[in-house]
Amino acid sequence: MRADWDRLIEAGLPSSGRHRSPSNRPHITVVAAPSLAPETVPGIDERVAAAAGFVDLPLASAGVLLFGPGRGGYVVVRQVVTTPELLELHRRVCDAVGTVPGQARTSFPGAWTPHITLARRMRPDQVAVALDVLEPHPALLRAVSLRRWDSDARTVVRLA
Repeated sequence: MRADWDRLIEAGLPSSGRHRSPSNRPHITVVAAPSLAPETVPGIDERVAAAAGFVDLPLASAGVLLFGPGRGGYVVVRQVVTTPELLELHRRVCDAVGTVPGQARTSFPGAWTPHITLARRMRPDQVAVALDVLEPHPALLRAVSLRRWDSDARTVVRLA
């Protein structure tokens, strides 16, 4: 996925690789909500860690997808193939989280599209260039941990 980020940068396009924060790495969002911090959802970290267990899943990327257009343009992502193991991990984590205020409907079981974001805020002309520079071939991946990103505190907590 980092090679995809680099290809976009080399083409002068928006890329998730431009974000140099140490917490920025290719990832699959399992649950999205305004806050999943323990102060908001007591015991969440422990419940999610217990539900997830040890995370080490072989995965495969698939084609490029577009989300949007939304505020600022399109989001370009690499789809992740949904395997029974990935869907089971997602279900267990969602069960552990429960329903939280503002949870993105697209992170509910049955509506979830596992993906890795390559770039945000792309104009249509940039999308056309991105599709030319991105590799069409799937890549073998491995999910090796589960973490909680707190966008307010800008911190990462490793859960499993």
